[in-house]
Amino acid sequence: MAGRIEDYALIGDMQTAALVCRDGTVDWLCLPRFDSHAIFAGLLGTEEHGFWRLGPEHADDAEPPAATRRAYRGDSLILESEWDTPRGTVRVTDFMPPRDGAPQLIRIVEGVSGRVPMRSALRMRFSYGRVVPWVHRHEGRTVAVAGPDSVWFDTSAETYGESLTTYSDFTVAPGERIAFTVSWEPSHKQPPPLAEPEQSLEATEEFWREWVEHCTYHGPYREAVIRSLITLKALTYAPTGGIVAAPTTSLPEDIGGVRNWDYRYTWLRDAAITLSSLLRTGYREEARAWREWLLRAVAGDPENLQIMYGIAGERELGEAELDWLPGYEGSTPVRVGNGAAHQLQLDVYGEVTEALHLAHMTGLARNDYASVLQLKLIRYLEDHWQEPDEGIWEVRGPRRHFVHSKVMAWVAVDRTIKLIESGDADGPLERWKQLRDDIHRDVCEKGYDKERNTFTQSYGSQELDASLLLIPQMGFLPPDDKRVIGTIEAIQRELSTSDGFILRYPTDGKDEGVDGLPGDEGAFLACSFWMADDLAMIGRVDEARRLFEKLLGLRNDLGLLAEEWDSRLKRQVGNFPQAFSHVPLIDTALRLTASGAYGG
Repeated sequence: MAGRIEDYALIGDMQTAALVCRDGTVDWLCLPRFDSHAIFAGLLGTEEHGFWRLGPEHADDAEPPAATRRAYRGDSLILESEWDTPRGTVRVTDFMPPRDGAPQLIRIVEGVSGRVPMRSALRMRFSYGRVVPWVHRHEGRTVAVAGPDSVWFDTSAETYGESLTTYSDFTVAPGERIAFTVSWEPSHKQPPPLAEPEQSLEATEEFWREWVEHCTYHGPYREAVIRSLITLKALTYAPTGGIVAAPTTSLPEDIGGVRNWDYRYTWLRDAAITLSSLLRTGYREEARAWREWLLRAVAGDPENLQIMYGIAGERELGEAELDWLPGYEGSTPVRVGNGAAHQLQLDVYGEVTEALHLAHMTGLARNDYASVLQLKLIRYLEDHWQEPDEGIWEVRGPRRHFVHSKVMAWVAVDRTIKLIESGDADGPLERWKQLRDDIHRDVCEKGYDKERNTFTQSYGSQELDASLLLIPQMGFLPPDDKRVIGTIEAIQRELSTSDGFILRYPTDGKDEGVDGLPGDEGAFLACSFWMADDLAMIGRVDEARRLFEKLLGLRNDLGLLAEEWDSRLKRQVGNFPQAFSHVPLIDTALRLTASGAYGG
């Protein structure tokens, strides 16, 4: 059985990522890309679906022991786990070198004290645990082959096969280091070169040290900000600049329920706000690469902007269910692909335009096609902003006139007007100023409940929605507007959990709610960070700081956050780690630091 979501560590090479549990088990790894089939899918099933455990030897009928302590090595993505055992102490260092050739997962065992018996158990299963590969020896190396894939296993330790698993039993003494490497290569090609674990470790540490040095944030929350930035960098697909929302699929928002989605794609919304955080902390190269990815992905059909694309800009992300996987803690179905790709979400136009605007304002080198794209998006909105859509939360119920979508349409027009006024684009300025006023008036007339003094989720509805917290942050209304303050206070009353975190919107348990799905979900962490931002903006800075630091306390021991927090079970839920949680963490830290609203 897989560990709790917060029991996992992330390692990666900016093209894919692995999750390592506290007991030294790699339960998730897709090769060669984030969105490839998993060779270790135990996270969503059982050990029969693939895993790699490396840790102190234990009885067959006993649970493998969790590491006594673990941490990333400095500001890096190199994981160090240590076990104190009756026979001594041992350390395992896990990492994936930034790729220059075949993808590699390297694990180095180091004796610290005593003589510790160790075991490596490697069970490779291709196609998300469905295919048992042909495992054999080739010129002294172990290779697993099935269809287009081959995975190569290299170590100086003795290995043997048993029960369709590759084992290595060995004892490590003080100062002794034994390395294990898994590499992937297309099965029709020559074997990948042998790894050089120690040199790769040194190069990986140097990569992260140099990358972190570019960070311009030096405030009181630097540790949390740096770890979030490293996580966002790890979720970037280096060859194209695309950014995945998370490296996992089908980790449930509702344990045992059906709210299980594939997040290994590039959501324009998530990627745009990620670009914003990177730009404001000194990472211009990543921002430039994302802008180039966007222009390629949208090229040729900007009027039919998708809400998400593949990490290389692919448009077709057909959704399917893997019925042979029992799901994380019985949460089914397990899905790959994402049928929401072709939804209409008008807010995306605003998020993309806001990102392009910020890139322009921070001096990112001009790209003429980016300005052309922005103008085309507004011409599309001009004809379509009055239509209902599926909204920011990708509801699978009927389309509605979501207030947040209309607000972000306003943002798109507003930022384009500013681009034209700056002299860097040409467009019908007066016509679009009128359009901006029309959208603003429409939202204030149809999306605002005068009796309750709050904006609502959609036109004519009574429900609230945490996305309304973005109204002051986007400049739609000033923070001191009574309608803004009323909305913030209404969301605090009606969408807060028992421990003070914020739900996206009401759900109805067993019945289908506004999102067209049964079941409930946890508090959406991004929304809770938005609340902290808004509280700071309306002058309640001490309350904002307390909420922010309470949110920091939800991170796991390595500083990582999933999508949501289950207040009943007191655990993280949803795909992990989640860009859409780490980005607002950075944003709120920047806002609180600027306001001086932090503890000693």
